[in-house]
Amino acid sequence: MADDGVLCYEQPLNERIRTFLRVEHLTARLHHHRADASLWGRRATMGALLDILNVMSRHDIRGQVSKEIEQRRTALGHLGQREDIDRNALDDVLTELDTVGSQMAQIPPQFASYQLRDNELLNSVNNRHAIPGGTCSFDLPAYHHWLAQPAERIEADIAQWYRRVEPVERGVRVLLRLLRDSAEPMPEIADNGVLVHHTVAGTQMIRVLLDDPGVFPEISGGRHRATVRFMHHQDAQLHLRQTETSIAFRMACCRF
Repeated sequence: MADDGVLCYEQPLNERIRTFLRVEHLTARLHHHRADASLWGRRATMGALLDILNVMSRHDIRGQVSKEIEQRRTALGHLGQREDIDRNALDDVLTELDTVGSQMAQIPPQFASYQLRDNELLNSVNNRHAIPGGTCSFDLPAYHHWLAQPAERIEADIAQWYRRVEPVERGVRVLLRLLRDSAEPMPEIADNGVLVHHTVAGTQMIRVLLDDPGVFPEISGGRHRATVRFMHHQDAQLHLRQTETSIAFRMACCRF
């Protein structure tokens, strides 16, 4: 993730946030490829869609998002009694959570598994998706035929298949925004390229913001502390080595 030339590296500290970040990554990838109406753009879109449905079929992301939204709704609702709270901003967030929560409630449980199983085209492409070159035209003539349909037909099918994913995407996006906004990045110095930081209890994600493009952080975190170790490529074969210089950066320990 980059913003105005600043690279941001994020490290989730629990499985739920890890899954949310994967969903965010995959949906961003789908939207990028969906704008490309070429044959290869459609293939890339289908690959991203299948990855999303597979992740959602293996994890109860719908249930996780719904539960987290309800918890955020309850916690933020209690803040309304404080005098130092921007009531308009709080009401906007609560309304957004209510809207997304209502949309999530309309999604059937295990919808992704059923969609992969019951749609013959999605099922056949998914079975070959993990095989290198497995979706060639001679392997899947029905897929080859579908890709040759008019753009309006293909886009309508993709929109239909993605319809139940969209509320989950919105829920994940809202929750990650609230999590990222929960902590202001603070300046830190990694002496000799390493920083050991004692994390606040309940920290769910560590964010490292870096201006130096010559190094990158490897972040490991546990319940009580996190280690940020800055690395660089030392040769043309891209072998990694820890930097021996002090690195200035910003870090945020985010939690709901």
